[in-house]
Amino acid sequence: MKTNYHTHTARCHHAVGSDEDYVQSAIAGGFRVLGFSDHTPWKYDSPFVPEVRMMLDELPGYLASVRALREKYRDRIEIRVGLECEYFPEYMPWLWETIRRERLDYVIFGNHFYESDERYPYFGMHTRTLEMLEMYEESVLKGMEAGMFAYLAHPDLFINSYKTFDEHCARISRRICRKAYRTGLPLEYNVSLLGYREERGEVMFPHPDFWKIAADEGCTAIVGMDAHDNRMLENTVFYERGVRALRELNIKTIDTIPYFSY
Repeated sequence: MKTNYHTHTARCHHAVGSDEDYVQSAIAGGFRVLGFSDHTPWKYDSPFVPEVRMMLDELPGYLASVRALREKYRDRIEIRVGLECEYFPEYMPWLWETIRRERLDYVIFGNHFYESDERYPYFGMHTRTLEMLEMYEESVLKGMEAGMFAYLAHPDLFINSYKTFDEHCARISRRICRKAYRTGLPLEYNVSLLGYREERGEVMFPHPDFWKIAADEGCTAIVGMDAHDNRMLENTVFYERGVRALRELNIKTIDTIPYFSY
C-alpha cells in the first residue's frame, strides 16, 4: 500500500502549495494514506522567532484545515494529522500536553537541532565537525527513548553537511541503528533529495553506507517523501526507488504506523 506520513505545509515557511493541493496530488499519485506532519511550533521560554516552522498561533488553523480535508476527501483517501518534532528536553512536557489536548494522530522525530533552535544551528547544514556529529548522536539517541515517535525521519541527516562518510559516521550510524532495533523504532528512508543529489552529484541522504549498516543491524524502515511541494506527491518515481532500495537491502519495510489512542 502506498502511504506517506511526512508531508509539510506552507506554514513552515519553506514549503509551497495549499493543504488541499497536497491532498489532490496524493490522490493523483496513487497514495492510499496521506499524513500531514508539518514542523511543530514550540512554546519557547524566550522571545525567539523561528523561521522554519509554524508559529504557535497557527497550530489550531493547521489542525482544523487538515481535519476538514479529511472529511471532504474521506471516500477517496485516508488523511491523518500529526507533527514533525525535535527532541528538546525542556519542552517535551509541553509537547506531550499538546499531543493529548489536540488529539494528534501521531508525531515523527526529526532531529534537526540540539536541545533547541533558540541556541544551536541546524544539523543538516552545520554538522561539519566531530563535535557537531557527536551532538547529533547524543540528541537522536535520547529522542529515540522518548516513547512518543512513530519513526525517526531522515536518520542520516548529518551527512548533508558532514559530506564524508568516515569512521566517525560509521560508528555513530551503528549506534543509531542499534538503538532503533532495540527500541523498535522504524527509520525513514527519506527520498526527498534523491533527484537533487543526482542532479548536483552531492553527498546527501539517503546515504548507502548508512543503510547498509541499518540492514546489518536488522532495522525496520518506512519510505518518506518529506514533501515540501505538493507536486512531489504526483511523481512517485523516487518513492518507488526507495521501496526497491529497501527490498534490495532486505530491510523489513512498513507502510503503516501506529496512532495515538485516546
